[in-house]
Amino acid sequence: MIGLKERVLLVEDEPGIVKGLSHSMERDGYQVTSARDGEEGLRLALQTKPDMIILDLMLPGMDGLSICRELRQRPQTRDIPIIMLTAKRDDVDRIVGLEMGADDYVTKPFNTRELLARMKAVMRRMKRRTDEEDARINAGVLTIDPEARIATKSGAPLPELTAKEFDLLHLMALHPGRVFEREDLLRIVWGMEHYDTRTVDVCVGRLRKKIEDNPAKPVFIVTRWGVGYTFNPEG
Repeated sequence: MIGLKERVLLVEDEPGIVKGLSHSMERDGYQVTSARDGEEGLRLALQTKPDMIILDLMLPGMDGLSICRELRQRPQTRDIPIIMLTAKRDDVDRIVGLEMGADDYVTKPFNTRELLARMKAVMRRMKRRTDEEDARINAGVLTIDPEARIATKSGAPLPELTAKEFDLLHLMALHPGRVFEREDLLRIVWGMEHYDTRTVDVCVGRLRKKIEDNPAKPVFIVTRWGVGYTFNPEG
């Protein structure tokens, strides 16, 4: 059986780099699509949802940082790995790129073999993270199966969870002990920012009724007053 090629979107305005990189990546088994400006790059990223994006920082029209920010804010593209390319060597630019959500950063001029090695490294990290997220979680009497999207308590199925209730429970159970601010949960679970955080409180309240013995005294999803919520795996 022939494996599917990993799809790479190359957003770069220098024809020589596009030609050379496309040839090298295709020789390494990638399926490459290219865009020569920011607007086209963003459109193709949203339209094709590639497995990886190689994104130049300085582009005609929309710049790479803006594209990265836009992709990270959208649920359908926020997990696509991004490697940024730039002629700038300033550490500030590198840090800003990583803070915007880039997974790695390569400065021009670069060695093509090094870039290909970094692509493979990022892909491996993403696969490990995906495998972890797909694994069944056991937290006290709760069991969460992300593949089947089913949660049980002491072996008995919980009352049917809505999509957002399940996503919220799964996210928090993946990170036991981490305190999530309401704004973080809105951005990650709902893909929203600058929205009414009471949306989170309402969802948590409904979820507690389904997983807690006493919703008024929750032991799994615990409130950290003035901050947000945390998940206690011991229950």
